[in-house]
Amino acid sequence: MRRGPGDNHDDQVLRKDTMIRLPSFLHGGTSSLVSTLTTIATFPIYKTVFRQQLHSTVVRQAIGQLREEGFLKLYRGVVPPLLMRTLNGALIFGIHDTFLHCLSSFTNPCSVTPLSALPAVAGLGTGVVEALVFTPFERVQNVLQNGGNDRSLPTLKSVLARLGAERLGMGYYRAFIPILARNTLGSCIYFGLKDPFSAALREKGLPPMASSFLSGMVISSMVINLPLYPLSVLVVNMQAEVVGEAAGVRGSWKALWEGRLKRSVPLLYRGGSLTSSKMGDNNPVKQGVETFDKKCLKKTSTAEKNTLPTKEDIEQEKKAEEGSK
Repeated sequence: MRRGPGDNHDDQVLRKDTMIRLPSFLHGGTSSLVSTLTTIATFPIYKTVFRQQLHSTVVRQAIGQLREEGFLKLYRGVVPPLLMRTLNGALIFGIHDTFLHCLSSFTNPCSVTPLSALPAVAGLGTGVVEALVFTPFERVQNVLQNGGNDRSLPTLKSVLARLGAERLGMGYYRAFIPILARNTLGSCIYFGLKDPFSAALREKGLPPMASSFLSGMVISSMVINLPLYPLSVLVVNMQAEVVGEAAGVRGSWKALWEGRLKRSVPLLYRGGSLTSSKMGDNNPVKQGVETFDKKCLKKTSTAEKNTLPTKEDIEQEKKAEEGSK
């Protein structure tokens, strides 16, 4: 079967589109490696928040618990977030750009979904992938950070063996549903708002890098982390324990809300201020995204597509394809 001139054009577009997404994986991986030092520096803060979420204590009491356990146990549980930071940038950046590219390819002028909403829609898919990949890491981290497990599960190896012996819903993927809800909503809001907010800041005269960082910080800490904070508290309380049958999402929330929290919103949000200050370690995709600036990719010779196709672009491409037939 002979190939027409339009086939060569399609091959060129395919090769170009394949290259478009590679810089996102590479840049995301580099950002994740750089953020390792940040993870180590902020881990004590995260662990303090974890104890507040688990025991509904004030900051002073949570810090007192960590002091009693000693410095050697302060960084118990740091390995999972280090691995998450390294993997999430390379994976999530590439996944989001891939979803965004696929959605823009299928979009036509008569589509119900506006082009401006595609980043948010791609964020939903990104959140699903993030939950599937990183729930086991979060589960191991929460078990290690719970001081009540120090004697029965003293090492990372013992935790992995214990969780591996359980079925997925009780072991590595315990609390998957609230994590899925938190990550999909968070990623959808983040990717949907970050670029418009950053563009608005640039119009006010802020440099591109400053506007990108500020928009990421504000959206992550205020728009996402505080409203979704109750889900993070629920995840911590569901995942910190190893023994016993899971009561399910509804049963776990009822036991938490009516039991330890006593229907108190202030108790529910203990640790929320520290969560905002550290820009949301509970959701790892937000960390690398804040420092992601696609202008850095212009230093490479790799083809890049910075904007979504407009209706005019789609119509012109269709006319070009019809003319080549």
